[in-house]
Amino acid sequence: MTLTWLKPFEGKMKLALAASVLVLVAACGNAGHKDAAPAAGGPGAQAERAIPVDVVKVELRQAPSIRELSGRATAYAEAEIRPQVTGLIQKRLFTEGQQVNAGDALYKIENSEYLAAYNSAKANLKSAESAAEIADETAKRYKSLVEINAISKQSYDEAAANARGAAAAIDVAKAALETARINLSRTTITAPISGRIGRSSVTPGALVTSNQADALATIRQLDPIFVDMTASSASILQWKRQVSRGEILTDENATVPVAIKYQDGETYAHKGQLEFSEVSVDEAAGTVIVRAVVPNPEGYILPGMFLRATFTAGNLDKVVAVPQRAVEFDAKGNPSVYVVSEDSRATKRAVELEGEQDGMWVVKGGLQPGEMLVVSGFQSVHEGALLVTTQTEARLAFGWASSSSALKSE
Repeated sequence: MTLTWLKPFEGKMKLALAASVLVLVAACGNAGHKDAAPAAGGPGAQAERAIPVDVVKVELRQAPSIRELSGRATAYAEAEIRPQVTGLIQKRLFTEGQQVNAGDALYKIENSEYLAAYNSAKANLKSAESAAEIADETAKRYKSLVEINAISKQSYDEAAANARGAAAAIDVAKAALETARINLSRTTITAPISGRIGRSSVTPGALVTSNQADALATIRQLDPIFVDMTASSASILQWKRQVSRGEILTDENATVPVAIKYQDGETYAHKGQLEFSEVSVDEAAGTVIVRAVVPNPEGYILPGMFLRATFTAGNLDKVVAVPQRAVEFDAKGNPSVYVVSEDSRATKRAVELEGEQDGMWVVKGGLQPGEMLVVSGFQSVHEGALLVTTQTEARLAFGWASSSSALKSE
């Protein structure tokens, strides 16, 4: 049965079907090439992006070899007060904790017995002098008589011997008198040194004995004061080897200032001076004592305080000052930096650090003079990255001098 009523639409349906087929063919062709990359050098290609960084020029310099050690304060001088005669304490003549001067009276011991002994010795001396005077006159008289044979030579010799014995008795009496005087003077106990005196271990009425084991009080001289620092024997040996190799330059005649910090980190107002280092190693701890003398006019530092001391142990020669931010550390703690290669690319370089000073790393190995060191832009920098650099001036710690002004090595 022919649907003659559809004939008017037959041409239009053929045209719509043909258009649909063309659209489907075009879509399939595009789907087959949707992942294809643009041709090299074509409009879709992108140039490598350079990373902007700041750099500094590597220069070899001198740097102070800074040592920071822990230490403990000790008195500059210390004297324990002990009696030199036996007796009862009659009076204490000082206030505990006060400053005393050498020669100041500290204790008074009851002295009646010593005064009596002194007066007796004085009387004995006078008696000896009188006896010696008589013996001398007798010897002189016998001498004139023996010359005219009025007496025997033996009698004269005996008189002369008695005169000499009487003269010797005077010397004995004088010595006894001096001993009595010294003992009497020791009933007043005086300060042997100037300093601050501590608490008294006795009160008036206490019996003290000559040269007893227990001290009556202790005087400590606190201005100046010692700070005894402890350094490991290994670090001292390393320092000496560096000096002998010329890596550290020293001057034996130069004074070495020492900066002190309290335990809470606050810097002490006065700088001390390095005094000496111990000549032996503590066998138990393996340490060496390094001593500094520090002014203490206000008395802020007291014996027994723990302190930190910083001083310069010579000058490191031919090292590089590197900002801390320019150094990276891997998981093992190995330090490295980025330098700029000749083709403007980042090159990672392992370095050897000597230590840290004033916010700068001291690098003693791994960098060459004239190289450009990357000091910023690390968030984007990686090995082989293309760099665009801006040179800056690096701050140098402690005003380091150039290596051309180096001291002579020992």
